[in-house]
Amino acid sequence: MRNEIRVLRTASQLSQLQLAEAMDVSRQTINSIEKERYTPSLPLAMALARYFEKTVEEVFHADPDHA
Repeated sequence: MRNEIRVLRTASQLSQLQLAEAMDVSRQTINSIEKERYTPSLPLAMALARYFEKTVEEVFHADPDHA
């Protein structure tokens, strides 16, 4: 699943650690989400979208190869 977390985070001038602390997850979790190695749980995806004042659909995009 593709996502816009890195773009949103850097536009907000946040480090991975700062975002991780805001989400109550590890920095490694944010790193894995940004590198698209990990798809977050629905509650975490919703929290990330809410944090950036976006919808889940604006932040996370289904991979068309796996739809």
